[in-house]
Amino acid sequence: MSFIETEIDLDQTEVAEIRIDPITSHRSLFSKKSFRGNEVILKFLAKNVLATPTYLTVQISETVHIELFPECLECANHSCDPNCFFDTTRMEFITLRSIPAGEELTFFYPSAEWDMDQPFECYCGTDRCIGLIKGARYLSDDQLKQYRFTDFMSQKLQSAKS
Repeated sequence: MSFIETEIDLDQTEVAEIRIDPITSHRSLFSKKSFRGNEVILKFLAKNVLATPTYLTVQISETVHIELFPECLECANHSCDPNCFFDTTRMEFITLRSIPAGEELTFFYPSAEWDMDQPFECYCGTDRCIGLIKGARYLSDDQLKQYRFTDFMSQKLQSAKS
């Protein structure tokens, strides 16, 4: 697949770049350097705080959904076999495993959203693909065991089981 590469100013170190597919205009985030497992890629902040989810938010409490800053993080796409995770307690985007330079940075959307604003059919093509992505509340017990969830989402999942 061909991409247009756009350099981004992360105001920290140059760790990632946005690539845009010239046909679909689909944006993706790719690493510019190698990372070890459980390494911080970027610290992030809330650019905007919303009471309900949108396509670009991450849920941090029952009624708080945040848009991320730096904005390049909104280009981290979904995968059912993610290599990254949004730690919303520490406000860090971290690796789940080693990532070589040039690999796309992905996360599991339901790890940070209870009920997605825009559910979609996943075509990640991984062996772990779960198909329809709607949010953490819709995952089976077997699926829940396979993923890491934000602290808030873990608490919400525990409460839902009670």
